[in-house]
Amino acid sequence: MDLVFRQLQDQKSSTYTYLLGDPSSGEAVLIDPVLEQARRDAALIRELDLKLVLTLDTHVHADHVTAAAILKKTTGSRIAVSASSGAENIDVPLHDGERLKFGRRYLEARATPGHTNGCMTFVLDDQSMAFTGDALLIRGCGRTDFQHGSAEALYRSIKDRIFALPEDCLLFPAHDYRGLTTTSVAEEKRFNPRIGGARSEQDFVGYMANLGLPHPKQMDAAVPANLKCGFIDTAAPALDADWAPLRYTYSGIDEIDAEWVAEHRRELQVVDVRDPHEYTGELGHIAGAKLIPLGRLAAEAEALDKGVPVVAVCRSGGRSAQAVTILTRAGFGKVANLAGGMLEWHMRGLPSADEIP
Repeated sequence: MDLVFRQLQDQKSSTYTYLLGDPSSGEAVLIDPVLEQARRDAALIRELDLKLVLTLDTHVHADHVTAAAILKKTTGSRIAVSASSGAENIDVPLHDGERLKFGRRYLEARATPGHTNGCMTFVLDDQSMAFTGDALLIRGCGRTDFQHGSAEALYRSIKDRIFALPEDCLLFPAHDYRGLTTTSVAEEKRFNPRIGGARSEQDFVGYMANLGLPHPKQMDAAVPANLKCGFIDTAAPALDADWAPLRYTYSGIDEIDAEWVAEHRRELQVVDVRDPHEYTGELGHIAGAKLIPLGRLAAEAEALDKGVPVVAVCRSGGRSAQAVTILTRAGFGKVANLAGGMLEWHMRGLPSADEIP
C-alpha cells in the first residue's frame, strides 16, 4: 500500500474531511478538518501511527469552523490555505501549482475560484484523485452568491482546471447532502446538470443566478472564525480531559491506562461490569471496585456519584467500553474505559484486591 486514505464525515454540516498519508514516512495531511471532529481525527491519526504535517482548507468555509488551529496546537501541523483567501494565521499561503509534500507523495494545489475567490482543488500526484472542495460537488457545484463568488469564474475553473484531469480521476467534494461519497471527471462531464454535457457559460450563469438558496445557518460565526484559521477563543474546545490523561479512540471512547488508575484509585469510582463469578475469579478485581454487571448498569447507574470520575473495567476492555457509552448517555461527564481491562492490569503486575494488605 503506497497511500493511506480515509474519507470522514461531519453529519451536522455534511462536510467531508480527507486524511491522506504516506505509509513509508508516516507523514500525513488532512483536508477540510471540522472543529467538532478534531478529537476523532487526532485519534485516527494516532491509531494509524501517522504524523500530521499539514492541514489544508479548500476555501474559507461558511458552514463550519475549521479545526486547523486546534490541530496545530496539539499536533504541530502547519496550516495551508489559499493566499487569495484573505485569511490570517496561514503558515503556507498557497498559490496555483504549488506542491504540498507528505513523505514521498504530494498534492498539487490548483486555483479553482468561483464559489469563493480563494478556492483550491488539491490533486494527488498521479492524478488518480482530486479534492474539489465546494467548486465541484457530486452532480452539482458550490453557490456563487457571496464571499466574492462568481459564476463566470466557477464555470472556467471547472471546465479548464477540473475537467482537464483524466476522465478516470476520482473526485471527492467537501460536502454532500444526500450521502453520496465520490464521483469522477467522466461522470460529471456527462451528467452534472449544471455544467455537464453541452451546457454553455450562459446556461451555467443563468442556472446559478436562480438557485434561490438561503444563506448558511452558521455563516455569521463560521466565516470570521475561518478567516483566522480557527484561532478564536470560542472555537477551541479542549481535546484532552482535565481530570486524567485520557486517550480518545477512533471508536469514540475515552481510555485510561492501568498504572494511572492504580495510582489514583482512591480518587475514582471503579466500576467492574463483569459477572459476579468473574469478579471473584482468577483475575480477581481492583481494590474498592464496585460490581455492577453490564446488563444492570443502565438501571443501577443512579447509585453512582456523577461528581466523582468513573473508570469502567472488565476482562479485556470490551464490555467496559460499552459501559462508558451507557454512563455517558446517563449524564456522567467524567468516565473512561480501563484500557485492556483486568488482563492488562495483571500483565503490568498491578495488585488485585486480595493482594493488597
